[in-house]
Amino acid sequence: MDTDLILQNISRHIQLDTTETDFFISLLQSKKLKRKEFLLKPGDICKTENFIVKGCLRTYTIDDNGFEHIVMFGIEDWWVGDLFSFLTQSPASYFIDALEGSEILQISKPNLDKLYERVPKFERFFRLILQNAFIAQQQRINQNLSFTAEHRYLDFITKHPNLEQRLSQKQVSAYLGITPVFLSMLRKKLSQK
Repeated sequence: MDTDLILQNISRHIQLDTTETDFFISLLQSKKLKRKEFLLKPGDICKTENFIVKGCLRTYTIDDNGFEHIVMFGIEDWWVGDLFSFLTQSPASYFIDALEGSEILQISKPNLDKLYERVPKFERFFRLILQNAFIAQQQRINQNLSFTAEHRYLDFITKHPNLEQRLSQKQVSAYLGITPVFLSMLRKKLSQK
């Protein structure tokens, strides 16, 4: 199990001694997902928080007309899950699947509770992660309500410069809330500037 990336992620917020590091690692499970394999489906209980070691996942819903609405993409060094389902142990609202062959490290809710008890500084770590996720979600909601499609696209490629190459036009458009045809026209217009 490759834990270098998750330990680097954690060290940006808290410092662990060797005993704390070993205990944390002992609570993790490694999982591989094939391309198009589901990590979570609506109605399932999200039993783990998931750290992406390798690959790309997406979190999305499908509306009554069959259209996908991508809430987020997750790539290496990111956490992914249905937080509401995980914290409340109630049915999930989202699909989460792998867009590429992916490797994740998982921590279950009971193990996370053990971690908080034994290494309280992890409460600070996950509080900071949740704060950052909340801020990102608020910004995304604001952008969807007040930015033009062009502005949303430019913001996406600025914030995630290498992500677009890993995604299909359909996936990028589902994230931006526009049609693939409109995205194609938008890209053409921007390339002519």
